[in-house]
Amino acid sequence: MSPAPTPLARVESAALWFLPVTTRVPLKFGPETLTSVTCARVRLTVSGRDGRTAEGWGETPLSVQWVWPGDLPHAARDAALREFCVLLARDWTGFSGGVHPLEAGAAFNDGPLVQRWQAFNATPSPGAARPLPWLAALVCNSAFDLALHDAFGVLVGQPVYDTYGPGFLPPDLASFLTPAPGSGVSFHGRHPCDFLAPEPAVRLPAWHLVGGLDPLHESELTGTEPRDGYPLLLADWIQTDGLNCLKVKLRGTDAAWDYARMVGVGAIAAAHGVLWLSADFNCTVTDPAYVNEILDHLRRDEPRLWEMLLYVEQPFPRDLENHPIDVHSVAARKPLFLDESAHDWRLVRLGRELGWTGVALKTCKTQTGALLMACWARAHGMALMVQDLTNPMLAQIPHVLLAARVGTIHGVETNAMQFYPDASSAEARIHPGLYRRRGGMVDLSSLRGPGFGARVSEIARDLPNQAA
Repeated sequence: MSPAPTPLARVESAALWFLPVTTRVPLKFGPETLTSVTCARVRLTVSGRDGRTAEGWGETPLSVQWVWPGDLPHAARDAALREFCVLLARDWTGFSGGVHPLEAGAAFNDGPLVQRWQAFNATPSPGAARPLPWLAALVCNSAFDLALHDAFGVLVGQPVYDTYGPGFLPPDLASFLTPAPGSGVSFHGRHPCDFLAPEPAVRLPAWHLVGGLDPLHESELTGTEPRDGYPLLLADWIQTDGLNCLKVKLRGTDAAWDYARMVGVGAIAAAHGVLWLSADFNCTVTDPAYVNEILDHLRRDEPRLWEMLLYVEQPFPRDLENHPIDVHSVAARKPLFLDESAHDWRLVRLGRELGWTGVALKTCKTQTGALLMACWARAHGMALMVQDLTNPMLAQIPHVLLAARVGTIHGVETNAMQFYPDASSAEARIHPGLYRRRGGMVDLSSLRGPGFGARVSEIARDLPNQAA
């Protein structure tokens, strides 16, 4: 019999590891290219008010190029992210912010995290990278927040998503969220479980990312590509993994290239029976007319590809408050999803006012934040997607579970198996369906037990020395 539910008391300790990962092929998005990443893995020990303790695990890639684009040296930015994680491990130890991880996670995000971020950026550090963006702070914190939710599930003997109702979470969503004025929405008496699927989907359609440097044709190969048994060309990926969904990375600064890229990828997709495409401009567009012209060109000259294009992702600058661009004209053509701009539900509210119609959730912005954004967006009629941060190893597990529970526009983006498939070999022995796409799907059936169901004790992974 499962232990009786017990309120969360405090975080007793936080352990942190850094796991380096190298890509097999480069990943180009926006102005930068990713060839390696540091993954932060966290173990939190929490106590309940009845004195029992439990451990939970969280992990996030510290994707420097995504969280902190710019001209500062990669090594300096990566070092700053690691330093910030070490400081967060100290901040989490002894933290007590509520009887449920959603309460505690929200309290930490709005309190200690903000304070640590401000102090970090105010601290003189010759030669070190500053200022750390808020998105980078969220990503560093997400490994701790995920571990908190996982630990609470273990503490009460329940899967994480079964704890998001009034039996475990006393306050309703009105304690966390404010509706848009005039929307008629109320969060009183409502809990996250009211906006989630009661049972997770066991299999999800998988979206494959087509990066800006990914070769489409044999003539584009240089001979320097890895010969490791994994596909290189897009058509081979489609056939090998049975793919039905392709996300296309675009430049956002070269309309002719972007249009040609969409048409080139679309032709391969159509020839191999792919059903859906999406377009990701990576925050580089400043004028809606740029996107509208590409969309109108597709609708006029490539009607089949136009019909296959399911949605458009984050063309415009990530800082909505400093770049409040009216995007209604783009959203009138295709669903338009916030990604980098959606740091929290408040920015989702602003995005909705500006014309955005959907939200791309990421667990790397914290499980707490993703849940609150999902609930706010659902209540206001916005569509949802769950996007990848090229999540390997443990990071993949809460990522796909979120997609299985929130009800996405279609499936989940998952691309770690393209860029560093062998990094997850230890986890794949326990969860083979999560790290290899078969028939265009990922399979969640191996996830079971309390917390996120990761079964970490069964995963034979050697960890480096603790960073904290």
